[in-house]
Amino acid sequence: MNALAATSRNFKQAAKLLGLDSKLEKSLLIPFREIKVECTIPKDDGTLASYVGFRVQHDNARGPMKGGIRYHHEVDPDEVNALAQLMTWKTAVANIPYGGAKGGIGCSPGELSISELERLTRVFTQKIHDLIGIHTDVPAPDMGTNSQTMAWILDEYSKFHGYSPAVVTGKPVDLGGSLGRDAATGRGVLFATEALLAEHGKSIAGQRFVIQGFGNVGSWAAQLITEAGGKVIAISDVTGAVKNSNGLDIPKLMKHSVENRGIKGFDGGDAIDPRSLLTEECDVLIPAALGGVINKYSSSSSLQPVSSLQWHSTSFLFFHCCVLAFENLLANGN
Repeated sequence: MNALAATSRNFKQAAKLLGLDSKLEKSLLIPFREIKVECTIPKDDGTLASYVGFRVQHDNARGPMKGGIRYHHEVDPDEVNALAQLMTWKTAVANIPYGGAKGGIGCSPGELSISELERLTRVFTQKIHDLIGIHTDVPAPDMGTNSQTMAWILDEYSKFHGYSPAVVTGKPVDLGGSLGRDAATGRGVLFATEALLAEHGKSIAGQRFVIQGFGNVGSWAAQLITEAGGKVIAISDVTGAVKNSNGLDIPKLMKHSVENRGIKGFDGGDAIDPRSLLTEECDVLIPAALGGVINKYSSSSSLQPVSSLQWHSTSFLFFHCCVLAFENLLANGN
């Protein structure tokens, strides 16, 4: 089952529990607008390359639509549609006056130069500029994008509509961005973890954590959890995985990751098979990588900061195995 089918399935189950009217249920599953564009750019070597971009605007009943833009080679229409739907539920759970949207481009950002990424972002913005805006749809960073990406969108959008700093969130502070935005999702994971543990008479201090993913969410969560007294014993990213039973030096690991574009080669722990990370013994497992990755693990608690963490067969594994799970719509809500 793919992302969209699984997300829709979960919504239908929730709708059944709520006794939702069948017409309302169906209307909530149908996106407001689906956009697909071809983005052709000149590469640094003089050749042309074409990438497919998507923006799905799911629902605006509660306000302007809101959702990130991700750059990843696995981006496809169903994934973007599913994530847009989840943004609608997330903003509702957080009780903020926004709807849901999501966007993405099917590309491998690590294989593109900064100049190529800028060209791609600007072309994508040119194709969708008349469909986004402060009162319509406000993009933000996501996997593979960052504040620089948002700055390019802001600049390109402003060519058509005048200076419009509010067209995106997650932009640099110098351009009107919010202080603390980079850490927001990771801090949300910290707060959710604290609340989850407190319900069971525990605190962050002394707990052993395993984190899958060391991007914006995973790295900030690791740093904040360490500062709160937790012990992060294992971490993975796309380049590899590392373990230190005595606790990883997170600031040192973050520095290494930035300088080496990944955690591979970090000398502050033992390299392990990334596939074994989810079975490492710990108190709290935090999946902060791509969705659809969980199939087995041995943690006693699981935080779900990744949008649409599990697509199908694992949806009920948490409860079947008597593992305490925390809903990603809240843990992922910044």
